[in-house]
Amino acid sequence: MTATALPTRGASAAPVPPRPRGRRRRERPNLLAGLLSLVWLVLVAVPLYYLVSGSLRTRQDYLSTNPLVPPSDPTLENYRTVFEGGFPTYLLNTVVVTLATVAIVVGLTLPGAYAIARNGGRFVQRGFSLLLVGLAIPAQAAIIPVYLMITQMRMYDTLLAVILPTAAFAMPVALLVMVNSLRDIPGELYEAQTLDGAGPFAVLRHLVLPLAKPAITTVSVFTSLTAWNGFLFPLVLTQSEDTRVLTLGLWDFQGQFGTNVPGLLAAVTLSVVPIFVLYLIGRRYLLSGLTAGFGK
Repeated sequence: MTATALPTRGASAAPVPPRPRGRRRRERPNLLAGLLSLVWLVLVAVPLYYLVSGSLRTRQDYLSTNPLVPPSDPTLENYRTVFEGGFPTYLLNTVVVTLATVAIVVGLTLPGAYAIARNGGRFVQRGFSLLLVGLAIPAQAAIIPVYLMITQMRMYDTLLAVILPTAAFAMPVALLVMVNSLRDIPGELYEAQTLDGAGPFAVLRHLVLPLAKPAITTVSVFTSLTAWNGFLFPLVLTQSEDTRVLTLGLWDFQGQFGTNVPGLLAAVTLSVVPIFVLYLIGRRYLLSGLTAGFGK
């Protein structure tokens, strides 16, 4: 037998945790949030279903049946018609415009935001406020001056005529997001880099660039959406079929005596896929990039 050690008179016994008097209340589900989420899901899913379902119908089937009913005899003929047209050229032009616009916007706003965030001078801050005035100027109000400048620089009917104005009007929002993100970086990190002998370009490369990835992704996604869906600048500043982008290419399915709706839906479906994939890749950084700097 083993002897059980009794506590001595001077030793203090370990405290016994109190027993729970009852079961913990379960948190009530947020029915309102669930209902609103369901409504939002329906609002998003129904148009997507209509888009894909309509693209798999023939023109006769589309006009004679309910568009929300699944097609009885789905066909890929509309997609073949799209690819036999000018869709590959329009897609390539749109990709070039989007990538070039994103490169210009990110390449200019990142170092500019770094200079604004690290310089508290009155001149720099007033210049930043002046740049933000561009948020209040719509592209429709400046299209005539833009058209005159493009024609005088002999860039009319080129992809560069679409890229430059699109990047210019995307700058204010991109700069605002970048500055708010860089202001969240603690000043001690900048000072530590400076004490280590790093210059401004080294700090930008080794400190700012890695920590600004959410803001860069946010700016890239929203700039891509702006360039991909751009209609006004391609409409006014281009003319030939070689410089046509997707938003103008959709007009090919509208004739004088009718519109090929299933073919148009097929073209829209194909044009949505690349930008939808880009959104899925960068969505995890969107919220953190948009809310940067607003908690201070």
